[in-house]
Amino acid sequence: MHIAATGFLTGLSLIVAIGAQNAFVLRLGLMRSHIGIAVFICALSDAILIAIGTAGMGALVQSHKSLLKIVSWIGAAYLLYFAISAARRVFKSESLEAGEIKPMSKKAVVLSVLGFTYLNPHVYLDTVLLVGSIGSQFGNARWIFAFGAALASLVWFIGLGYGSKAAARIMARPITWRILDFFIAIVMASIAISLIKTALKIGRAHV
Repeated sequence: MHIAATGFLTGLSLIVAIGAQNAFVLRLGLMRSHIGIAVFICALSDAILIAIGTAGMGALVQSHKSLLKIVSWIGAAYLLYFAISAARRVFKSESLEAGEIKPMSKKAVVLSVLGFTYLNPHVYLDTVLLVGSIGSQFGNARWIFAFGAALASLVWFIGLGYGSKAAARIMARPITWRILDFFIAIVMASIAISLIKTALKIGRAHV
């Protein structure tokens, strides 16, 4: 349960950052335009990428402990950067604006969601490398971590898409994103510290 919760919090912290994908899903929700297929593609894409990262990174680190040390340091550095960036945003006035959007065909929605998802380099850093490297700490239980991370994606996009009218009013308030960014900074920093401890433990084991 603890591992699944860690995966859920990690996934949620990465997903809720303000971005084009979230803004697009919010707009579709406000228009009640093909929101189901958009949510499905977003959540399924995250699940696939998380599974790839968990399987690939997990297999590598199980056979190369030194790689786990390297990945742990890289992951910790990225997470600390992520945490510092989120902490800095706490003092800025940002919000998720839905904006105006013209009605779109299902094909256009599908292509747009795929573009926002797979043409974003950060998605590979977050889901494949980062989630995969963090999950590798849990050995055979890494799939429980991956399940938690994938569940966070599903919950977030369903809430954002179908609860968009209420969410739009809430997310238009800078204070909402300040609270979210504060939460993100705490979670990311905590996980970074965990990765650093793992790297130091491996280093001592090889001395």
